[in-house]
This record gives sequence, C-alpha cells and structure tokens, in this order.
Amino acid sequence: MEWPDAVEALGGEAGSWPRLEARYAEPHRRYHTLEHAAAVVRDSAWLAGDLGETERAVLAVAAWAHDVVYDAKPGEDERASAAWAREALGGAAEAHVERVEGLILATITHDAPPSDHLATALLDADLGILGAPPDRYAVYAKNVREEYAKYPDDVWREGRIAVLEGMLSRELYRSGTARARWASTAEKNLAAELTRWRGERTDHR
Repeated sequence: MEWPDAVEALGGEAGSWPRLEARYAEPHRRYHTLEHAAAVVRDSAWLAGDLGETERAVLAVAAWAHDVVYDAKPGEDERASAAWAREALGGAAEAHVERVEGLILATITHDAPPSDHLATALLDADLGILGAPPDRYAVYAKNVREEYAKYPDDVWREGRIAVLEGMLSRELYRSGTARARWASTAEKNLAAELTRWRGERTDHR
C-alpha cells in the first residue's frame, strides 16, 4: 500500500509524502533508503497475508516510516521515527497512531508478543535482507558500515562482531513463512561475515 493511500485510510493527511521521501534521500544514507523502506512495505504485506483495510494501512505506515529518521543512533532513531509518524498522521484516530508508534518502537529490540501478527510481519520483513543472495548481502554490509563511518575500524569491528554473534544466537525470524524463505541463507551470510571480522581481529593483534 502506498504511503498516501495508507495515511488517508487512517484519517490522516497524505501530503507528508514529499517530506518522507526527502528524509530517505539524505546524503549520509547508504542502506536505510527509500528502497529499503519500500522492500519492508512489500515484504511485510506479503508476510501478513489477508488483512482488513485498517490493519493493512497501519502496517504500511509503520513500514514506510520505521527508518524515516536515521542518524546511526540505535534506539534514538526509532523513537524519533515514531514521533515523526505521529506528526504525519495528524487527524488520524489516536488508536491508529498509537498502533503505528508501537510497531515502529518494536524495531528497537526486534521483539513483540508472539500474538502480534502485524509486528511479526514488520520485524521479519525488516530482516529480509539478511537472507538475500550473498552478493546483495555483501552490498548491504558495506553500506551499513558506511552509514557508521564516524566509528573507527576497530570500534566498528568489535561492535559488529557482537551484533552478528547476537543474531546467530537466536531465531532470526518469528514466522514460519519468513524462516522458510530467508533463514538458511541468512545464517550462512551472517556466519561468513562474522568469520571475516574475527579474522581481521586476529590480524590486528
């Protein structure tokens, strides 16, 4: 569902699209671009399956806006994105606004109640890139590094190792559909990247 249609379905003003588009076009972004947001919109809708119009719109707004503020500040970015979505939904029912905010905030920890069907779809779609073919995954990993360019290599390496180890220690995807599509390739991609960073750690000792 396109942003204007989703916002209007919830009772908000659809004129915020140019501002959302401009945010995702910021020059410091490499991976967290409009292309990523559109992929999450597409994949979350596919994972969610049949939904009523309101739920479809809530999920679409959350997917479009989940990275609308991105300054490589985990936690802060998601909270700012949720606040941005609230402002963009001016005129929408408070229950819809709160639902959108809650979905965006769930991307901080990538956790939500198992019964939350919309959160499951959004969180799994957000990690879809991990299960991409190795060449696409390599571009993703390179782009994320560039977004965190303010950190020196050694700091980035240790932080990235911790992130990769954390992801490999748990079930990446919440739904069986997402696991069937992405899990096997994602685990191989993550393990290969982790091996590379651990090798660089050894080289620098």
